[in-house]
Amino acid sequence: MQTEFEVKILEIDIREVERRLTKIGAEKIKEREMRRYVYNISPQDKSSWIRLRDNGEKTTLTIKKIEDSTITGTKETEVEVGDFEKTNLILNGLGFFAKAYQENKRISYKFEDVEIEIDSWPKIPTYIEVEGRSEREVEKVVRLLGFEMKDTTSIGVSEVYKKYGLDIDKFKELKF
Repeated sequence: MQTEFEVKILEIDIREVERRLTKIGAEKIKEREMRRYVYNISPQDKSSWIRLRDNGEKTTLTIKKIEDSTITGTKETEVEVGDFEKTNLILNGLGFFAKAYQENKRISYKFEDVEIEIDSWPKIPTYIEVEGRSEREVEKVVRLLGFEMKDTTSIGVSEVYKKYGLDIDKFKELKF
């Protein structure tokens, strides 16, 4: 599995972050609406799951595993698939049934080799994700945007929801 070097900065002001991104010379790539099905690999193990995601341009199937809550704590194996609904049917045929359907809105930027995603999800404040090929790249962009590493977290989306008193597992559907 490949290591993700990724952090989140919660409760951001979208306009201010976009202003800072423009100031450092980040390139705005696109805005899109995304949808996903999430499947348990094992109901007893909440640290691993399967994600089928359509980001408006391509559909990917990913196995994700959280090993710890650090910048390098999430591992993933991902492959592009051709069809969102047909892949869901194949997973169903293999015995994997979606525990949830989720939507979010994303604004993507790129600075050097670092991806910066402004993510809006139903029921919680907007946050950014900064993902790079190394801890050093991620830390550099965090600082350029006017934040410190102490302002970041590496928790997953379900933990972000818990921070706001919500259990994402209680929502069979998360839509705008």
